[in-house]
Amino acid sequence: MSSSAPSVTWLGADPSVLDDDALLTGARELGELRRLVEASLGSFAAEVKHRSRREDGFGGLAQRLGAGTPEKLVEQVSGVSKRESQTLVRVGELLTVDADPWLAAVGTGVASGAVSVVKADVIKNGLGTPTEDVAADDLADAAQELAALAPTMSVEKLAARARELRDELDAANVRDRHRALREKRYWHMTRRSDGMTHLDALLDPDSAEPYWAAYDAATSPRRGGPRFIDDEQRERAKKLVDDERTLGQIALDTFVDLLRIATETDPDRLLGAQRYAVRVLVTDRDLRERTGAAFLGNHPDGVPLETADRHICDAGIVPVHFEDDGEPLRLGVTRRLFSSKQRDALAARDGGCRFPDCDRPASWCEAHHRIPWKHGGQTDTRDGLLLCRHHHMLVHDNHWVIDRDPVHGFVAIPPRSVDPAQRPIPMPARSPVAARLRR
Repeated sequence: MSSSAPSVTWLGADPSVLDDDALLTGARELGELRRLVEASLGSFAAEVKHRSRREDGFGGLAQRLGAGTPEKLVEQVSGVSKRESQTLVRVGELLTVDADPWLAAVGTGVASGAVSVVKADVIKNGLGTPTEDVAADDLADAAQELAALAPTMSVEKLAARARELRDELDAANVRDRHRALREKRYWHMTRRSDGMTHLDALLDPDSAEPYWAAYDAATSPRRGGPRFIDDEQRERAKKLVDDERTLGQIALDTFVDLLRIATETDPDRLLGAQRYAVRVLVTDRDLRERTGAAFLGNHPDGVPLETADRHICDAGIVPVHFEDDGEPLRLGVTRRLFSSKQRDALAARDGGCRFPDCDRPASWCEAHHRIPWKHGGQTDTRDGLLLCRHHHMLVHDNHWVIDRDPVHGFVAIPPRSVDPAQRPIPMPARSPVAARLRR
């Protein structure tokens, strides 16, 4: 614990008297201390489980003290929640001599404080265990990659990347998980005593994607969606912003309208002359060779290729061709604004806002010129990228610079007021298909 000693000086400090640099340094070092404490607590939790083995019966530590399970005992003595206790026990086992060998890199990261207990848990859950088709060595390579990403990647993105790596190793796993998620779907509708109806539903990705598309189309101007240039679209967005209904009411009314349209349609006619678009991303190679997976929108979890086949059969395809490095084929034009085809290509490549740690989807984004048009920049997909409205305005108003790096692709260079050294920050694409093409 000697490496954490500097952080202890921040305990009890008054953050209100600190300048910005000291405030962030303190938060960073306290975070390091917390990870080291969690790692030690995980080791203790694993030992509690070891001393509470099932074969020890009532002589085991947890049973002897009346806790019933080692997780419950850890919860009682450490004051953590039930979920935290379960996580500590699972991750603590990575630090023991009996740890799964393919997760060695993750255990090392936890012990050093580089990988938090929560991130280690999502890596372990996402990668799973070896099978006849997935070798332990391959899982070890994936675990090493994830352990390296963990310090700078959010828990949600790390979990998605872990599942994505597992899917790449085991195509059958995609079908199994897709089937398992679909089995969990439900719809509960109850009428309350005051006449209102309560809805409770859980949708699998395939079922949910059409509604997400409709929801985004109906509400994005109220939720920080892109600024519109077309007069008709701008007028529609203004009406929605000025709408007196709450966001939740607009969402419900959209859903009711969809049901009404469906029930009032002539049963002898097909719905869908004008439908909400569901973007299905899949490489031509994977479709042809029946390998890998497809992706709905830019949801990080793959779906079976059969799902892509069904959407293609129903709605056809709009091909977006990529070069070997994962960049869309050059679609350069001499006009200032990106065309709809270029925007489709950027959406397929970027998967949403490219600004670090932003999770805004492509439908909320605006196309940004890396080199401004007024400074000779080209409206070319290679020099364009998607940014949500907030980050697009941040880049322009606060003088961030977007550049290209031979290793990371697009990088964001902050102004000196944010980072005096102006160190480039990678802006990785979120599209799972574009990432697959680059490998």
